[in-house]
Amino acid sequence: MLLFRWAILLLLLVAGVSFAFYAGTGQLKYRRFGWIVLKWTLLAAFGFFAVLIAERAF
Repeated sequence: MLLFRWAILLLLLVAGVSFAFYAGTGQLKYRRFGWIVLKWTLLAAFGFFAVLIAERAF
């Protein structure tokens, strides 16, 4: 569980750095990469926490 939390944190950091690069350079490839990483990170995090909630409920 700790490993998954660290992975989510690092992926969110990667998305943030990508958006910072976009703000600094204006290149769309950084924004696009940031959105992709953010989208899949949030989906994985929601899935992970849904499993934790379901585990406690049953």
